[in-house]
Amino acid sequence: MDAFGMGLVAAMGALATVAGASEDIDSDIGSQSNPNSQVQLAAQVGNPHRIYNKAIAGEPPSNALWCATACIMAYVLIEGFHMPLLFATVAGASLAALFDGVMATSAYFGRSASQSRFNQWIYLDIVRYTTPSIMAHVWITSFCVTLIAVIQVYVLTPHHPFPIPVIGLIWGITIGAIGSSVGDIHYGGEREFQWRLFGQGLNTMLSGQIVRKAEAGLRNSIDNAWFCAKFGGPCTGLGFGLTVFCDNWRTTVFDPVTQAPYAIAMGVIFVILMNVYNLYMEISARKKYGPYPGYKGDIAA
Repeated sequence: MDAFGMGLVAAMGALATVAGASEDIDSDIGSQSNPNSQVQLAAQVGNPHRIYNKAIAGEPPSNALWCATACIMAYVLIEGFHMPLLFATVAGASLAALFDGVMATSAYFGRSASQSRFNQWIYLDIVRYTTPSIMAHVWITSFCVTLIAVIQVYVLTPHHPFPIPVIGLIWGITIGAIGSSVGDIHYGGEREFQWRLFGQGLNTMLSGQIVRKAEAGLRNSIDNAWFCAKFGGPCTGLGFGLTVFCDNWRTTVFDPVTQAPYAIAMGVIFVILMNVYNLYMEISARKKYGPYPGYKGDIAA
């Protein structure tokens, strides 16, 4: 273990934290993944809205596409044209953002047009100032993940045996899964149904009855981003940042070839500690605040 290697691991953790936060906010702006079902259903139950409705795919596959695209572009420039690592990373992230912009725009137009019978309009101003924001967050996510892959393959010792497109694909799936599990609830649960007590659950008959009015005027996706940047985004970033840092820390401290058993054991210990701490936090919160209204029973009792 050396100071330079640990510095790289710390830098990768910081990049992952930024990537996680931007990934979650991109999902919130575009109404992607789990909360999108409520946005999609809203017009059908008589609630037309001004919220961006893209949902190209679930967060894990869509982010795998963006990150793999960025890494493929960077890989071609590095291996084929011997471009500087940072330049190749920027070019790859830019290509991924362009792909996302095309798909997001076509998804919004297609989904909104298909709901014209429910009085759902296509708002061109939403497309004009929301799509660039979506693309910007995808650029940040793709840039950070691609740079992490580049560090793992070309800078960190020992070098990762996989090419950067494969690493980008894996990290893209990971960051999307963390965004779905950590960040979504702070948009789908609190923001779309803020007139419901958080944690109470949503009755099926209330599906699509989203809040459409913001603090000033009609709600749009930028309002959601403003809300989620306070907590949901940082939590997602922290989750992905810890994942990247802890995973690379153990293979930096312990050589993955000569000390593989120690590295594997440390990974198992990390997983056990995280699960125990998560269980402690959940039980502590339930005991402190009590069961939610309408909830039958309490697992902490």
